[in-house]
Amino acid sequence: MATPTHSAAGQSRAQVRWEHASIPSPSGPVPARVYRPAASAPQGWLVWAHGGSWRAGSAQDWHGPTAELARISGFAVASVDYRLVPEVRHPAMVEDVLAALAWAREQAVERAGERAGESLPVAVGGDSAGATLAACAALACRDRGLPLAAQLLAYPPLDPGCTAASYHRFPDMFPTAPYLMAAWQDYRDPARPAADDGTPLYSTPFEAADLRGVARAVLATGDLDPVGDDVHRYARLLHAAGVEVTLREFGQTGHGAFLQPARATGGGPETASLRGWLGVALRLLTSPAAPGA
Repeated sequence: MATPTHSAAGQSRAQVRWEHASIPSPSGPVPARVYRPAASAPQGWLVWAHGGSWRAGSAQDWHGPTAELARISGFAVASVDYRLVPEVRHPAMVEDVLAALAWAREQAVERAGERAGESLPVAVGGDSAGATLAACAALACRDRGLPLAAQLLAYPPLDPGCTAASYHRFPDMFPTAPYLMAAWQDYRDPARPAADDGTPLYSTPFEAADLRGVARAVLATGDLDPVGDDVHRYARLLHAAGVEVTLREFGQTGHGAFLQPARATGGGPETASLRGWLGVALRLLTSPAAPGA
């Protein structure tokens, strides 16, 4: 179910159209904003989970950056208004992202056009706390045997104890270790719940004993981001498990860079910004000519 489309604001005006959507789930409708490239059919579908420490943020707050991600990647992007703390705790947020992925797979089949029996690629992604949810959703997809083209993760916090050196190297940079530890405590259910079908619903991929077979990953962080060591550790774990990983660390960059506009001006490369690099990486990774696409 969707409402009439609109032009996206800002840099992506007239290049992206968007609409409100209501995604069905066992817990009730999940609101979302769906962004599509205006000039061509989407290359695939990306479910995006916004940041906000699992306690704040919305698809509306992330409107401009998400529209630009759709423009650069060529994907239709479903930006999900998943449920937040304190109304719910994990695994409600992961379940909302999984419901959006199921819906996106249906759209991907319908939009594949004349290619009978085929489907457009479906990926999951997010920034900050939303990237943590996306990584957990990718693991659930693996455990259920559901196809997933990629996981696109911008600086996810992954360690509830915030023990990595980067948290202490930049003790005054946002997010601080005390701030994140409080957010983890509000978000997590210590019981490590499972879905009705028995699938583990992790609160962080660091809980998973085995990462083999999870979707290939595109990871981005900044050299001034307190969660940066978490991101590098996850990249190493994925690589050791035989998962294809692309990682980029942006210089002189802190947390929240997905929300920042590109630094490049005068026709500079889209990959100069973290957001632009993610969009280009997704487009290239899932293009028909890409290995494993």
